[in-house]
Amino acid sequence: MDWRETLGRFFRHWRAGTRFGHRPFPPGALERIEAAVTQAEQRYDGEICFVVEYALDWPRLWRGMTAAERARELFAQLGVWDTEKNNGVLLYVLVPDRSIEIVADRAIHQAVGEAEWKAICARMEAEFRKGRFLEGSLEAIRTVADHLGRHFPRREGKSNELPDPPTVLDRGNPVAEGEGGY
Repeated sequence: MDWRETLGRFFRHWRAGTRFGHRPFPPGALERIEAAVTQAEQRYDGEICFVVEYALDWPRLWRGMTAAERARELFAQLGVWDTEKNNGVLLYVLVPDRSIEIVADRAIHQAVGEAEWKAICARMEAEFRKGRFLEGSLEAIRTVADHLGRHFPRREGKSNELPDPPTVLDRGNPVAEGEGGY
């Protein structure tokens, strides 16, 4: 990345992380995403974790952290890797970079494959380019849920291992309700 790209990225993250930035996931959209995750998890034995990050913090930007690196970091921090059957899936949206990443635990990743995860991200990105953030997110959740249902059917006594509400971050910190989060 040359200095102009780096400076542009810093500016996008600064702007997105302030009240001046566009918040494509208002509270109503986040509630619908939570409902979709909750409903989907009734059909299979696995976990979906949806994360929206409005801006990276300055140290991560300075190091040049990519969306893929941040998604892997959150996959570990949020415990998505720690599901009983190794079938947790993280959907990560880094708003200012317009990046979408999916990180899947080893069992579901092996069953589905990298090409399908990339295809889901591409469809989500296409919807986002049309300004259809909620629709793209809901479709991605449905598609991930279909894969989980196919490879990990629901079993009796399954517990919810991860919280269903989306995680909304701004510079690594949770976003308060009314500011684009709960």
